[in-house]
Amino acid sequence: MLVNSFDKGLALEKKNIAILIPCLNEGLIIGKVVSDFKSVIPEAKIYVYDNRSTDNTAEEAKAAGAIVRYEPRRGKGNVIRRMFADIEADIYVMVDGDNTYEVGIIPKLINKLVAENLDMVVGTRTIKKNDNYKYRPGHQIGNLLLTNLVSWLFGTKLTDMLSGYRVFSRRFVKSFPVLSSGFEIETELTIHALELNVPFSEESTLYIERISGSESKLKTYRDGWRVLGTAIILFKEIKPFLFFAIISFIFAILSIVLFVPILVTFFASGLVPKFPTLIIAAAIMLLAFLSLTCGVVLDSVSRGRKEIKRMIYLNYLSPQNGK
Repeated sequence: MLVNSFDKGLALEKKNIAILIPCLNEGLIIGKVVSDFKSVIPEAKIYVYDNRSTDNTAEEAKAAGAIVRYEPRRGKGNVIRRMFADIEADIYVMVDGDNTYEVGIIPKLINKLVAENLDMVVGTRTIKKNDNYKYRPGHQIGNLLLTNLVSWLFGTKLTDMLSGYRVFSRRFVKSFPVLSSGFEIETELTIHALELNVPFSEESTLYIERISGSESKLKTYRDGWRVLGTAIILFKEIKPFLFFAIISFIFAILSIVLFVPILVTFFASGLVPKFPTLIIAAAIMLLAFLSLTCGVVLDSVSRGRKEIKRMIYLNYLSPQNGK
């Protein structure tokens, strides 16, 4: 199906738009989510992927008019991997099925993607003034820390790295090698954009409280550690020289701390006290050298992988030049 421009005065070419909704036990609300998107973008295809739900999620989504498919491997990352591989479109909208994201703003996000020729627009979550609903403190603090960590590691400014509300171009989706299996997928999406230096933007959207009886699948500490681990692993893969240089620096400092007192005693008395400590200090310094060497070698490997990813990315047309 095709959809024309949403905003008056903005002449966009017709685009195939796919709404991607990964779901796990969202039978209470998924019907409303599908209906709301159909009312805002009636010509878009809406795909609901049921991730081994034990309630009536699939039935409710199908009754509301969605195309329902199934992914048996549990985890949001597994669902997104399947969606990106299976579905062909010009523009992809990824949104959770819990009705916590603002549906009415999606035309603005899509228009922004095409008008500015971007590859990703992230719907950053904000809460209405005077709204009694608040993020869970653990989620709020964790999101802030992880967002700032990734911003520092990759030298950019991010607002809400863990938002599940995003619009993508086809060239972003088809060049993205999904490696994550769970909720750390948002981290991987963000870092992929930073690694390839693709044009992307953020747009403020309202975040809505879950309905009564609907339960979040997020576990603050478990998923927080997984997201942090993913960020560190991807940092190692994408910037190995800096990663191993930091490790090398830590080893070098530790070695110097152990070695300096021995050196001072040697010059003062001509004796070498604590000989085992001297051996340990030398071994740690060797580890520092090996870490730096690993960083140099892996940096060349990483550069080659990045060039391959970039070439695959360039095989696809931009949002403005696509169909």
